[in-house]
Amino acid sequence: MSDGRTRERADAARNRRAILDATRTLLAEHGAEAVTMDRVAAAAGVGKGTIFHRFGSRAGLLHELVAEPAVALMEAVSSGPPPLGPGAPAAERLLAYFAAMADLVIDNIELVVAYNAVPPHPRREEFHAFWAAHITAMLREARPDLDAEVVGALLLAPLGTELASRMVRAGEADRLRAAVHDLVASVLRAPQGATGT
Repeated sequence: MSDGRTRERADAARNRRAILDATRTLLAEHGAEAVTMDRVAAAAGVGKGTIFHRFGSRAGLLHELVAEPAVALMEAVSSGPPPLGPGAPAAERLLAYFAAMADLVIDNIELVVAYNAVPPHPRREEFHAFWAAHITAMLREARPDLDAEVVGALLLAPLGTELASRMVRAGEADRLRAAVHDLVASVLRAPQGATGT
């Protein structure tokens, strides 16, 4: 009896991975607009009902895909090696975070486009609160003269906009990465004559 349940769990895990991988591949090859449940089912080699049973809807499937890299980045920030994780100076950690977030957006740009067209992720507030707290804490340490909360939000905002997707789709991912780095670095440079604590 337990062998049957183990096999069923293994099959479910394999199907879940196949569905997620197939969706990622379809997003990368055909763009957000072309990803339908029928195409995902065909690419994953499962019935459409299996996808609905596991994820509930197209939005649920996209939510699962969004959560994977977001959770991985949260873990890297919380307990990974420096400079992204603890142990490096605040300015270095902030630059590393924005580089990692830019990579996350660029590497998943079609997913980001698709995600922006569905209802918000159930953990959206949790993710956003985590990013905001981390950015604010690092900015407060590196630039105590700034309104870290607002400046941090302004630094992060462009990565979720149409500008980012347009640049990546136009083959300008490296230009976007460089601009994000330059923007954050310019904020981290205290103006001449400013005194830090």
